[in-house]
Amino acid sequence: MLLPLRRRLEKHVAAWPWRRVGVLAGVSFVLALMLVGYLFGTGDHFFSRLFFAFLVFVWLLAVTFLVVVPFVTWATGHWFGRGWAEVSTPAPRPRRTSAGSAAARSHSSPAASRRPETR
Repeated sequence: MLLPLRRRLEKHVAAWPWRRVGVLAGVSFVLALMLVGYLFGTGDHFFSRLFFAFLVFVWLLAVTFLVVVPFVTWATGHWFGRGWAEVSTPAPRPRRTSAGSAAARSHSSPAASRRPETR
């Protein structure tokens, strides 16, 4: 029997060598910091400015997705009505039967009916 996607993903992730993943992530982080330090130097408080810029970026993302998006969702539902906030899917058009549409539809262009016969 096929397991649900979430259960298969949990089994797959549980089989990962987490100790090795942590070591690789740590080494990558240290190498990235060393590269930034080599390229920009340690003077002029570059790392502290980088750290605070990162904190501001994370703070703005958190405010956006934890406050602004839920507020906009709430406001559209309460101020403009639920019908405006919901995603509307167009109703499917009823299909015509092939016998009725074949009789009503002409396959020649309208210009062809106005042309004089030259044969």
